[in-house]
Amino acid sequence: MSIIQELLKTIEIGSSTTFENLTMYPLLGTSEQKLEYNTLDEALAAKTASVTEVSESGSVPDLLFRNDGDIPVLLLDGEELIGAKQNRVLNLSILAPASKTITIPVSCVEAGRWSRRTPEFQSSGRSMYARGRAAKVAQVSMSMRSGHSRSDQSEVWRDISEKAERMSVASETQAMSDIYESRGEKLDTYLTEFSVTENQIGAMFEIDGAVAGLDLFDREGTLLRVLPKLVRSYALDAVEVSASQKKEASNERAANFFGLMAEAVVERFPAAGLGEDFRLTGWSVSGGALNVEGAIVHLYAFP
Repeated sequence: MSIIQELLKTIEIGSSTTFENLTMYPLLGTSEQKLEYNTLDEALAAKTASVTEVSESGSVPDLLFRNDGDIPVLLLDGEELIGAKQNRVLNLSILAPASKTITIPVSCVEAGRWSRRTPEFQSSGRSMYARGRAAKVAQVSMSMRSGHSRSDQSEVWRDISEKAERMSVASETQAMSDIYESRGEKLDTYLTEFSVTENQIGAMFEIDGAVAGLDLFDREGTLLRVLPKLVRSYALDAVEVSASQKKEASNERAANFFGLMAEAVVERFPAAGLGEDFRLTGWSVSGGALNVEGAIVHLYAFP
């Protein structure tokens, strides 16, 4: 039995919350406190970490993460960094070691800019919208089999461009951030409807009655800090579509997705920071997980 299967057996799917056509199922479990770390936003706010281009000329698929703190920093797949030469998102989850500088793999989400706005990157408070993130996750898994951690950058740009067109958003630099900002007030309404319950360490989301993805962490505190990013990422997809006949929430559908995850093939790769990077590939499911010292710090999967 794989470590992913063992973990899923310990998770209970709680009572769902639905707002309009977006449903969240709380994933309940026991918090693992084996590792001490800060989230990306915590480290940037405390100025114990910084993110920059790799050089003056820069490199689209790579950035430098400097951790000056005395504990690791958790960077999450899909988190958006804005500024420098162009906005990027993280290609996978990374536990950056204390007191070190490492290269982190990223994807550009602003095709029309290559000019320095700021010396360092800032957190946008967003993650890549779920459907785009799902495609990127599958691309990165394929790339890792060839010894890289890269997405198909042209496909990422195409996906953002098509989403902007569908949502009638004009952007001078073809930036994902402009799509979010165009629906900012609407997305804020979703944030007030979803919150972390007791013993909740993860969340699975449905849009119009179909599972859209999940994120599971090693502790409740991490979910509490990043839930607004996750809600925005799924809500941006939810506001784009609306089924004529909405399905009722179903824990059985959620459990069936757990089954697909449990059947997925798990491949192991060296992590960009601490631990191992697991990639999940199966029938109608793809995902990844960060394993550090025998604990899954972050598990994410999409249909």
